[in-house]
Amino acid sequence: MEHHFDTELDVLKQKLLTMASHTETAVHRALQALNQRDLDLALRVKDDDRYIDQFEMEIDELAIQLLTKAPLAGNLRLVTTAMKISQNLERVGDEASKIAKRARDLSQEPPVKITIDLPRMAGMALDMLKAALDAFVNQDPAAARALIPRDKEVDALNKQIHESLAQHMVANPDTIGRCLNWMVASKSLERIADHAKNVAEEVVF
Repeated sequence: MEHHFDTELDVLKQKLLTMASHTETAVHRALQALNQRDLDLALRVKDDDRYIDQFEMEIDELAIQLLTKAPLAGNLRLVTTAMKISQNLERVGDEASKIAKRARDLSQEPPVKITIDLPRMAGMALDMLKAALDAFVNQDPAAARALIPRDKEVDALNKQIHESLAQHMVANPDTIGRCLNWMVASKSLERIADHAKNVAEEVVF
């Protein structure tokens, strides 16, 4: 019975990691659509969000089945943490969709002549998410705790990007609508880092 439970627990972890992989791909594609002004890719990201939603439902269903088997306290925490992590991954998928929506709108307007480092910000946020998931799989609360302060670096970069865009809007009022779209995309990346921090906190506590 215990061996069967452990097997199902491994299935839950693997499904969670597969969901994380889909989510990471969605963020990368949304940014690619934004930077390359790719309307088709933006629309595909929005359409593929339903697969991430489906993963969350499947993980919840599997977790509930495991909880009915009255697991030991340690496994109980593991299963409930997995459910909370899948909720955060689903929200990361939603943020990827928001970025894709901005990419869709911006692809149909002239480009804004300003350089902002969204790829770096996305890299930082996704590195945090990967590290948080690794900490969960390895049951390593020390590693999870170590990554939590990195959220402040993403916040600082988001603030810097917003300030650059605000200055550009003042100097070029005709770009206000487009700059606001870039601001929303930047804020979505900042929220992805928040969700990564939430995952890390779940592993710690």
